[in-house]
Amino acid sequence: MRARVSWAVMGLVIAGTLTAGPAAAEEAATTTTTTRRLIVSIPDRQLAVVENNQVVEMYAVAVGAAATPSPIGTFTIVNRVTNPTYYRPGKVVPPGPRNPLGTRWIGLSQKGYGIHGTDVPQSIGYAKSSGCIRLRNADVERLFERVRAGDVVELHATRTPEIEPYFESTPAQQAAAEK
Repeated sequence: MRARVSWAVMGLVIAGTLTAGPAAAEEAATTTTTTRRLIVSIPDRQLAVVENNQVVEMYAVAVGAAATPSPIGTFTIVNRVTNPTYYRPGKVVPPGPRNPLGTRWIGLSQKGYGIHGTDVPQSIGYAKSSGCIRLRNADVERLFERVRAGDVVELHATRTPEIEPYFESTPAQQAAAEK
């Protein structure tokens, strides 16, 4: 009986791949061969999308405020939500222009933290969040399409020699050099 179940499942997987067409096969091939990680430099307020050790996109972000800092460490993406509902004790904000999470939520393995959009785009570039990583809605929508559950997310409190090459010539670094 066990062999039949395995073959039945295998048949569904193969049938799904064949009926999904070339686009699904291409996506599956890309997913299995691309190593992706998101690296956030909290002092630079930048998020680098790194694929196969090459930066493919950079985003300006808002990070946790002094009273509510962003967690430091290595996490994974656990879920992705389009048009999320914001929940806080005593407050629920449905999807829409006044939702503090903006148009997308990318949940991290650290419960309660994620990468999301915002209803306050002028906060980007500052330490203004409650610990999450905020992006402009257009940016988080683009990022949302690129990432998947299981991708690694690193949040760094300082620039280490390991991440230094990914954040050369960031706006924060250029501003410091001009002073």
